[in-house]
Amino acid sequence: MKIKIIKDTNPIMRKRSLPVSLPLSNEDRDILDSMLDHLKKSQDPEYSKKHNIRPGVGIAAIQIGLLKRMFCVYIDMGDEIVQYQLVNPVIIESSLKKAALNGGEGCLSVPNEHKGYVHRHYKIKMKAFDALTNEEVVLTASGYIAIVLQHEYDHLDGKFYYDHIDSKNPMLILPNEEII
Repeated sequence: MKIKIIKDTNPIMRKRSLPVSLPLSNEDRDILDSMLDHLKKSQDPEYSKKHNIRPGVGIAAIQIGLLKRMFCVYIDMGDEIVQYQLVNPVIIESSLKKAALNGGEGCLSVPNEHKGYVHRHYKIKMKAFDALTNEEVVLTASGYIAIVLQHEYDHLDGKFYYDHIDSKNPMLILPNEEII
């Protein structure tokens, strides 16, 4: 399946995605596999340049026009690879401590830059079905990985990272916020 990313201006991007039936259909598995493959290839500089695709670490089904509560994450941390194909995720715990990326966030569906700190929970616990392991999982993530998971999770509810930026003071750092 060829992945075509929808832009933030498409009205479907603001819709709430619907739960996915389990066990997963072959079609949903194929979609998740294509999404994960897209992320892996997007991080290959030669491939991304040749095919004119932006590198990404996460993609939600809504970004390819499907109102399904599922997303993929692929993060090469150097010494380990973090990858998930999460279906029907739910954030079940989140820290009071906040975190934001120093350079701000970006998104495959957002061609324009939105400067400012995106305030997220530093640590989260997320429950989901992971199609990679074919089982229900409870993930505990902090720092960068928690930010990526929350970014993708937001897409399932029709939200973008720039919705979290303080419009009056985009570079505002919250008390006890860690800038990563």
